[in-house]
Amino acid sequence: MTVIERVRIGRGGSGRGGTGSGGPAARAAQDLLRVARLFAVTGRVAGPAVGAAVRHRVAGRRQEAARTLYHAAPVLLARLGATFIKAGQVLATRRDILPPALCDQLGTLHDDVPATSAAHTARMLREAYGDDLHVLFPHVELTPVAAGSIACVHRAVDQQGRTVALKIRRPNIDRLMARDLRLMRRGAALAARLPAFAGLPVTEIVGQMCDAVAGQVDFRAEADSLHRLRHNLSGVARVWVPAVRQELCRDTVIAMEFIEDLDGDARSVAPVMRKKFAESALISIYHMLFVDGFVHCDMHPGNLNFTPRGQVVVLDAGFSVQLTDRLRRLFAEFFMNMAVGRGTRCAEIVVESATGLSPTADVDGFLERMADLVRRNHGLPAKEFSLMGFATEMFDLQRNHGVHAAPELIFPLLSLLVIEGTIRELHPGIDFQETAKPVINRGLWSAQRPGTGRN
Repeated sequence: MTVIERVRIGRGGSGRGGTGSGGPAARAAQDLLRVARLFAVTGRVAGPAVGAAVRHRVAGRRQEAARTLYHAAPVLLARLGATFIKAGQVLATRRDILPPALCDQLGTLHDDVPATSAAHTARMLREAYGDDLHVLFPHVELTPVAAGSIACVHRAVDQQGRTVALKIRRPNIDRLMARDLRLMRRGAALAARLPAFAGLPVTEIVGQMCDAVAGQVDFRAEADSLHRLRHNLSGVARVWVPAVRQELCRDTVIAMEFIEDLDGDARSVAPVMRKKFAESALISIYHMLFVDGFVHCDMHPGNLNFTPRGQVVVLDAGFSVQLTDRLRRLFAEFFMNMAVGRGTRCAEIVVESATGLSPTADVDGFLERMADLVRRNHGLPAKEFSLMGFATEMFDLQRNHGVHAAPELIFPLLSLLVIEGTIRELHPGIDFQETAKPVINRGLWSAQRPGTGRN
C-alpha cells in the first residue's frame, strides 16, 4: 500500500501573496512560523515512533529500532506536505548513501492528493492566459483527470479542435516549495556542523535533492524536457512521448497532446504484448542512458503507461538529468564491460567517474571486491540476475571503501532500477544485459546525433 498524502496544499494561504510577500523581516517571520508548524507535525507523527525505537534499542533490538523509524519516515513526510513528499521520492533513489530498507519505505511515497478546486483551477487559467483563455480553449474540463501534489491535469479542447492535456500548477505551490527548500538547505548547513555528521557530504546531498525538487516546479523547463525526450526517443519502437504544444504553454501550465486510454497496469494483456511493452520500456531507458545522455530520472509506474494499441507512454519529465559526453561514455563502457564479465575494468570505471575519495578510502580493496561482484553476476541466467541486487551491493562497496559516486550517474542509474520491477512483472525472462548490448554499441560507436543537447 502506498502512503497517501492528506495535506491540503493551499494551507499556506490561497491569495497571491500568501507565501512569499513582504520584505526580509516578513519573510523571516513566515519562515519561523513554518518551522514551528513543521516541528509540531514532526513531534506528533514521529514522537511515538522515536519512543518505540528507543525502547527497542535499550532492549538490544537494533534492527527493530531501525525498522520502526524507517516505517515512520514516509508517514511523516506525507504529513509535512508536497515539498517533503517530493524530497522523499528523490531520496528514495539514493541507495548509494542511504540504507536500502529506508529507500524501500521512501519508495512508497506517491502523489495521491485531493484535486484543486474548480474555482482555483479557473483562477489559475485566467492568470495564465488572461482574455485569450476562451479563444485558445473553447472548452476546459475543470474536473481533473489526474491530481498530484504539484499540479493537476485537465482535458481541454483548443481552437483547432484538438484535445489537449493541460497540466496546471497548484496555486502558490512554487512559493511554498521555495520556502521549504530554503529551510532544508539551512537545516543541512546546521546539521553538517554536528559531530554526528562529520565527514559526510550533508550539504551536497541535500543541495542535490533540493535542486531536483525545485526543477519539478519549473514548467517551462519541463516542457522543454518533454520536447527533447520526444525527439530523442522518436526512433525507439512503440515508445510515445506526448507532443508539447509550445505555443499554448505558460509559466504555470504545460499544454500537450491528450493520449486516450492510458493504462498504468499492463498485466491483463496477452503475454506477447506484455513482452513487447517490457522490451520497449527497457530499450527507451537504455537509449537515454547510452545514446543521448538526456535521462528521465522519475520513471516510476505512474509515469510509465501503456495503450491498447501497444505503445509505451512516457510522462512527466520534470526530473531529468543531462550527462556530459564523458559520463555518458563511461556509463556505456561500464555496462558493456559488465555484460562481458570484465570486472576489473568495471571497477576502474567506477573510480574514474567518482566525485572524490574519502580521507580513509581503500581504493585497492574496492577494485578487488567490485571486480569480484561483476564476475559473480556475469553469466547468471536472466531470471537470477537482479539489477537492484547488483546496484545495492555496488553502493555498499562504495560507501564502505570511501568512493563517492557522481550524482550525475546515480540518478540516471536509479531511473533504471525504479522500473526493473515493472519490467520483470511484464517479462520475467528478459535479459537486462543482452538487451543493453546493441544500444550500448550505438552509444559508443555511432556519430553524435545533432539536436540531442549533449555537451
